[in-house]
Amino acid sequence: MFFENHLEDNLFDLYRDLSEGVYSHSSYKYFTIFDNKKRDIYKAEVRDRIIHQIVYDYLLSFFEPKFISDSYASRINKGQYKAINTFRYFVKLACGGAGKCFVLKCDVRKYFDNINHKILLDLIKKKIGSGEVFDIIKNIVFSYHSSLGLNKGIPLGNVTSQIFANIYLNVLDEYVKRELKCRFYVRYNDDFVIISDNKDILEKIREKIMTFVKEKLLLEIPLEKTSIRKIEWGIEFLGFTILPYAILLRNKTKNKIYSNISRKNRDSYLSILKHCNSHNLRRKILSMEKLNEV
Repeated sequence: MFFENHLEDNLFDLYRDLSEGVYSHSSYKYFTIFDNKKRDIYKAEVRDRIIHQIVYDYLLSFFEPKFISDSYASRINKGQYKAINTFRYFVKLACGGAGKCFVLKCDVRKYFDNINHKILLDLIKKKIGSGEVFDIIKNIVFSYHSSLGLNKGIPLGNVTSQIFANIYLNVLDEYVKRELKCRFYVRYNDDFVIISDNKDILEKIREKIMTFVKEKLLLEIPLEKTSIRKIEWGIEFLGFTILPYAILLRNKTKNKIYSNISRKNRDSYLSILKHCNSHNLRRKILSMEKLNEV
Protein backbone atom coordinates (compact mmCIF):
# COMPACT_ATOMS: atom_id res chain seq x y z
CA MET A 1 0.00 0.00 0.00
CA PHE A 2 3.00 2.32 0.36
CA PHE A 3 3.10 3.10 -3.36
CA GLU A 4 -0.60 3.98 -3.49
CA ASN A 5 -0.42 6.06 -0.31
CA HIS A 6 2.23 8.28 -1.89
CA LEU A 7 1.03 7.78 -5.45
CA GLU A 8 1.96 11.12 -7.03
CA ASP A 9 5.47 11.22 -5.57
CA ASN A 10 6.12 7.59 -6.49
CA LEU A 11 4.91 8.05 -10.05
CA PHE A 12 7.24 11.03 -10.47
CA ASP A 13 10.11 8.98 -9.03
CA LEU A 14 9.35 6.17 -11.46
CA TYR A 15 9.20 8.62 -14.36
CA ARG A 16 12.55 10.10 -13.33
CA ASP A 17 14.18 6.65 -13.17
CA LEU A 18 12.88 5.86 -16.66
CA SER A 19 13.95 9.23 -18.08
CA GLU A 20 17.45 8.91 -16.65
CA GLY A 21 17.78 5.29 -17.73
CA VAL A 22 18.32 4.01 -14.19
CA TYR A 23 15.10 2.03 -13.74
CA SER A 24 15.78 -1.33 -12.11
CA HIS A 25 13.20 -4.05 -11.51
CA SER A 26 12.51 -4.85 -7.86
CA SER A 27 12.50 -8.33 -6.34
CA TYR A 28 9.39 -10.51 -6.36
CA LYS A 29 7.08 -11.70 -3.62
CA TYR A 30 6.80 -15.48 -3.89
CA PHE A 31 3.80 -17.63 -3.00
CA THR A 32 2.13 -20.81 -4.23
CA ILE A 33 -1.37 -21.69 -5.31
CA PHE A 34 -2.95 -25.06 -5.95
CA ASP A 35 -5.10 -25.30 -9.08
CA ASN A 36 -5.12 -29.00 -9.97
CA LYS A 37 -1.38 -28.82 -9.39
CA LYS A 38 1.04 -26.66 -7.43
CA ARG A 39 1.95 -23.38 -9.15
CA ASP A 40 4.71 -21.00 -8.11
CA ILE A 41 3.61 -17.37 -8.39
CA TYR A 42 5.98 -14.40 -8.35
CA LYS A 43 4.25 -11.09 -7.65
CA ALA A 44 6.02 -7.88 -8.65
CA GLU A 45 5.90 -4.57 -6.80
CA VAL A 46 3.26 -2.03 -7.88
CA ARG A 47 5.85 0.24 -9.55
CA ASP A 48 7.04 -2.68 -11.67
CA ARG A 49 3.51 -3.78 -12.52
CA ILE A 50 2.88 -0.31 -13.96
CA ILE A 51 5.87 -0.79 -16.27
CA HIS A 52 4.72 -4.31 -17.10
CA GLN A 53 1.36 -3.04 -18.33
CA ILE A 54 2.94 -0.32 -20.48
CA VAL A 55 5.39 -2.82 -21.99
CA TYR A 56 2.59 -5.35 -22.54
CA ASP A 57 0.48 -2.80 -24.46
CA TYR A 58 3.52 -1.68 -26.46
CA LEU A 59 4.52 -5.21 -27.50
CA LEU A 60 0.93 -6.15 -28.22
CA SER A 61 0.71 -3.40 -30.85
CA PHE A 62 3.68 -4.95 -32.67
CA PHE A 63 3.04 -8.66 -32.29
CA GLU A 64 -0.73 -9.18 -32.13
CA PRO A 65 -1.21 -8.59 -35.89
CA LYS A 66 1.46 -11.22 -36.56
CA PHE A 67 0.05 -13.98 -34.35
CA ILE A 68 -1.89 -16.74 -36.08
CA SER A 69 -5.64 -16.72 -35.53
CA ASP A 70 -5.67 -20.13 -33.83
CA SER A 71 -3.54 -19.44 -30.77
CA TYR A 72 -5.98 -18.63 -27.98
CA ALA A 73 -4.23 -17.95 -24.67
CA SER A 74 -4.08 -14.44 -23.17
CA ARG A 75 -5.50 -12.72 -26.24
CA ILE A 76 -8.45 -10.37 -26.67
CA ASN A 77 -11.60 -12.12 -27.91
CA LYS A 78 -9.91 -15.53 -27.67
CA GLY A 79 -9.66 -17.76 -24.59
CA GLN A 80 -10.15 -21.33 -23.44
CA TYR A 81 -13.70 -21.90 -24.64
CA LYS A 82 -13.12 -20.43 -28.09
CA ALA A 83 -10.11 -22.74 -28.42
CA ILE A 84 -12.35 -25.71 -27.61
CA ASN A 85 -15.03 -24.56 -30.08
CA THR A 86 -12.44 -24.17 -32.84
CA PHE A 87 -11.03 -27.59 -32.04
CA ARG A 88 -14.49 -29.17 -32.41
CA TYR A 89 -15.11 -27.24 -35.65
CA PHE A 90 -11.78 -28.43 -37.07
CA VAL A 91 -12.68 -32.02 -36.13
CA LYS A 92 -15.82 -31.75 -38.25
CA LEU A 93 -13.89 -30.32 -41.18
CA ALA A 94 -11.07 -32.84 -40.96
CA CYS A 95 -13.27 -35.88 -40.47
CA GLY A 96 -15.71 -35.13 -43.27
CA GLY A 97 -18.67 -37.45 -43.62
CA ALA A 98 -16.71 -40.60 -42.81
CA GLY A 99 -16.01 -39.61 -39.23
CA LYS A 100 -12.49 -41.09 -39.26
CA CYS A 101 -10.26 -38.68 -37.44
CA PHE A 102 -7.06 -38.65 -35.39
CA VAL A 103 -5.76 -35.99 -33.02
CA LEU A 104 -2.14 -35.32 -32.15
CA LYS A 105 -1.95 -33.68 -28.73
CA CYS A 106 1.30 -32.24 -27.35
CA ASP A 107 2.41 -30.47 -24.20
CA VAL A 108 5.71 -28.63 -23.79
CA ARG A 109 7.64 -29.70 -20.69
CA LYS A 110 7.72 -26.92 -18.04
CA TYR A 111 7.24 -24.27 -20.68
CA PHE A 112 7.38 -21.06 -18.64
CA ASP A 113 10.41 -22.27 -16.69
CA ASN A 114 12.34 -23.21 -19.84
CA ILE A 115 11.90 -20.11 -21.99
CA ASN A 116 15.39 -19.03 -23.01
CA HIS A 117 16.06 -15.33 -22.33
CA LYS A 118 18.41 -14.82 -25.26
CA ILE A 119 16.04 -16.38 -27.79
CA LEU A 120 13.10 -14.39 -26.40
CA LEU A 121 15.00 -11.09 -26.49
CA ASP A 122 16.28 -11.78 -30.01
CA LEU A 123 12.70 -12.32 -31.20
CA ILE A 124 11.61 -9.05 -29.59
CA LYS A 125 14.62 -7.06 -30.80
CA LYS A 126 14.05 -8.28 -34.34
CA LYS A 127 10.61 -6.67 -34.27
CA ILE A 128 11.09 -3.46 -32.24
CA GLY A 129 14.83 -2.82 -32.57
CA SER A 130 17.20 -1.71 -29.82
CA GLY A 131 16.81 1.40 -27.71
CA GLU A 132 15.38 2.56 -24.38
CA VAL A 133 12.22 0.45 -24.57
CA PHE A 134 14.21 -2.65 -25.40
CA ASP A 135 16.50 -1.97 -22.44
CA ILE A 136 13.47 -1.87 -20.13
CA ILE A 137 12.22 -5.14 -21.59
CA LYS A 138 15.63 -6.70 -20.95
CA ASN A 139 15.41 -5.47 -17.38
CA ILE A 140 12.06 -7.23 -16.95
CA VAL A 141 13.23 -10.46 -18.58
CA PHE A 142 16.43 -10.65 -16.52
CA SER A 143 14.55 -9.86 -13.28
CA TYR A 144 13.64 -13.54 -13.01
CA HIS A 145 15.47 -16.83 -13.42
CA SER A 146 13.72 -20.16 -12.93
CA SER A 147 15.09 -22.99 -10.84
CA LEU A 148 16.16 -24.70 -14.08
CA GLY A 149 19.05 -22.34 -14.67
CA LEU A 150 20.38 -18.84 -15.21
CA ASN A 151 18.79 -16.89 -18.10
CA LYS A 152 15.83 -19.26 -18.21
CA GLY A 153 12.18 -18.77 -17.44
CA ILE A 154 9.48 -16.14 -17.11
CA PRO A 155 7.36 -15.85 -13.94
CA LEU A 156 3.73 -16.76 -13.58
CA GLY A 157 2.18 -13.56 -12.29
CA ASN A 158 3.58 -10.92 -14.67
CA VAL A 159 1.26 -9.59 -17.37
CA THR A 160 4.35 -9.35 -19.57
CA SER A 161 4.79 -13.12 -19.27
CA GLN A 162 1.56 -13.57 -21.22
CA ILE A 163 2.85 -11.70 -24.26
CA PHE A 164 6.37 -13.16 -23.88
CA ALA A 165 4.92 -16.69 -23.92
CA ASN A 166 2.95 -16.00 -27.09
CA ILE A 167 5.91 -14.34 -28.83
CA TYR A 168 8.09 -17.35 -28.05
CA LEU A 169 5.73 -20.07 -29.27
CA ASN A 170 4.60 -18.02 -32.25
CA VAL A 171 7.79 -19.39 -33.81
CA LEU A 172 6.27 -22.87 -33.50
CA ASP A 173 2.89 -21.63 -34.76
CA GLU A 174 4.45 -20.26 -37.94
CA TYR A 175 6.45 -23.45 -38.48
CA VAL A 176 3.37 -25.66 -38.10
CA LYS A 177 1.20 -23.48 -40.35
CA ARG A 178 3.69 -22.42 -43.02
CA GLU A 179 6.27 -25.20 -43.17
CA LEU A 180 4.25 -28.25 -42.14
CA LYS A 181 1.07 -26.87 -43.77
CA CYS A 182 -1.17 -28.01 -40.93
CA ARG A 183 -4.58 -26.45 -41.42
CA PHE A 184 -6.25 -27.90 -38.33
CA TYR A 185 -4.02 -26.66 -35.52
CA VAL A 186 -5.10 -25.11 -32.21
CA ARG A 187 -2.77 -23.87 -29.45
CA TYR A 188 -3.51 -22.63 -25.94
CA ASN A 189 -0.30 -21.74 -24.08
CA ASP A 190 1.92 -24.83 -24.32
CA ASP A 191 -0.93 -27.27 -25.09
CA PHE A 192 -1.75 -27.80 -28.74
CA VAL A 193 -3.61 -30.20 -31.00
CA ILE A 194 -3.38 -31.07 -34.69
CA ILE A 195 -6.21 -32.93 -36.41
CA SER A 196 -5.92 -35.19 -39.45
CA ASP A 197 -7.64 -38.17 -41.04
CA ASN A 198 -4.23 -39.84 -41.45
CA LYS A 199 -2.43 -41.24 -38.41
CA ASP A 200 0.85 -41.80 -40.26
CA ILE A 201 1.02 -38.13 -41.21
CA LEU A 202 0.52 -37.11 -37.58
CA GLU A 203 3.33 -39.41 -36.46
CA LYS A 204 5.71 -37.72 -38.90
CA ILE A 205 4.50 -34.27 -37.84
CA ARG A 206 5.05 -35.14 -34.18
CA GLU A 207 8.66 -36.15 -34.86
CA LYS A 208 9.33 -32.95 -36.81
CA ILE A 209 7.79 -30.73 -34.11
CA MET A 210 9.74 -32.40 -31.31
CA THR A 211 12.97 -31.83 -33.23
CA PHE A 212 12.06 -28.25 -34.16
CA VAL A 213 11.28 -27.03 -30.64
CA LYS A 214 14.43 -28.67 -29.29
CA GLU A 215 16.74 -27.13 -31.91
CA LYS A 216 15.12 -23.71 -32.43
CA LEU A 217 13.56 -22.92 -29.05
CA LEU A 218 15.56 -25.12 -26.64
CA LEU A 219 12.33 -26.64 -25.39
CA GLU A 220 11.34 -30.26 -24.90
CA ILE A 221 8.20 -32.15 -25.83
CA PRO A 222 8.78 -35.61 -24.30
CA LEU A 223 7.18 -38.47 -26.17
CA GLU A 224 5.15 -39.35 -23.06
CA LYS A 225 3.58 -35.86 -23.15
CA THR A 226 2.19 -36.52 -26.63
CA SER A 227 -0.59 -38.75 -27.88
CA ILE A 228 -2.29 -39.68 -31.14
CA ARG A 229 -5.84 -40.85 -30.58
CA LYS A 230 -9.03 -41.37 -32.50
CA ILE A 231 -11.45 -38.56 -31.73
CA GLU A 232 -14.17 -41.05 -30.76
CA TRP A 233 -11.94 -42.25 -27.91
CA GLY A 234 -12.13 -38.77 -26.42
CA ILE A 235 -9.38 -36.11 -26.31
CA GLU A 236 -8.56 -34.39 -23.03
CA PHE A 237 -8.00 -30.73 -23.85
CA LEU A 238 -8.15 -27.67 -21.60
CA GLY A 239 -10.00 -29.37 -18.77
CA PHE A 240 -12.60 -31.19 -20.87
CA THR A 241 -12.92 -34.46 -22.77
CA ILE A 242 -13.75 -33.69 -26.40
CA LEU A 243 -15.79 -36.21 -28.39
CA PRO A 244 -17.20 -35.83 -31.92
CA TYR A 245 -20.65 -34.85 -30.67
CA ALA A 246 -20.14 -33.94 -27.04
CA ILE A 247 -17.94 -32.11 -24.52
CA LEU A 248 -17.62 -33.83 -21.15
CA LEU A 249 -16.06 -32.64 -17.94
CA ARG A 250 -12.99 -34.68 -17.00
CA ASN A 251 -13.49 -37.06 -14.07
CA LYS A 252 -10.62 -35.33 -12.24
CA THR A 253 -12.42 -31.99 -12.49
CA LYS A 254 -15.74 -33.59 -11.57
CA ASN A 255 -14.27 -35.06 -8.40
CA LYS A 256 -12.72 -31.70 -7.51
CA ILE A 257 -16.15 -30.06 -7.79
CA TYR A 258 -17.74 -32.69 -5.54
CA SER A 259 -15.01 -32.10 -2.94
CA ASN A 260 -14.89 -28.31 -3.00
CA ILE A 261 -18.33 -27.05 -3.94
CA SER A 262 -20.13 -24.75 -1.53
CA ARG A 263 -22.81 -22.09 -1.61
CA LYS A 264 -20.09 -19.48 -2.19
CA ASN A 265 -18.50 -21.08 -5.27
CA ARG A 266 -21.54 -22.87 -6.69
CA ASP A 267 -22.23 -20.29 -9.39
CA SER A 268 -18.63 -20.37 -10.59
CA TYR A 269 -18.73 -24.13 -11.02
CA LEU A 270 -22.14 -24.03 -12.69
CA SER A 271 -20.75 -21.45 -15.12
CA ILE A 272 -18.04 -23.91 -16.17
CA LEU A 273 -20.66 -26.61 -16.74
CA LYS A 274 -22.47 -24.39 -19.26
CA HIS A 275 -19.67 -25.15 -21.70
CA CYS A 276 -20.15 -28.92 -21.73
CA ASN A 277 -22.82 -31.60 -21.82
CA SER A 278 -23.65 -31.69 -18.13
CA HIS A 279 -27.40 -31.81 -17.54
CA ASN A 280 -27.26 -34.75 -15.12
CA LEU A 281 -24.19 -33.38 -13.37
CA ARG A 282 -25.85 -30.00 -12.84
CA ARG A 283 -28.91 -31.68 -11.33
CA LYS A 284 -26.72 -33.74 -9.02
CA ILE A 285 -24.77 -30.68 -7.87
CA LEU A 286 -27.89 -28.62 -7.21
CA SER A 287 -29.34 -31.45 -5.12
CA MET A 288 -26.27 -31.85 -2.94
CA GLU A 289 -27.17 -31.40 0.71
CA LYS A 290 -24.31 -29.07 1.60
CA LEU A 291 -25.58 -26.51 -0.92
CA ASN A 292 -28.83 -26.34 0.99
CA GLU A 293 -27.20 -25.83 4.35
CA VAL A 294 -27.79 -22.45 5.94
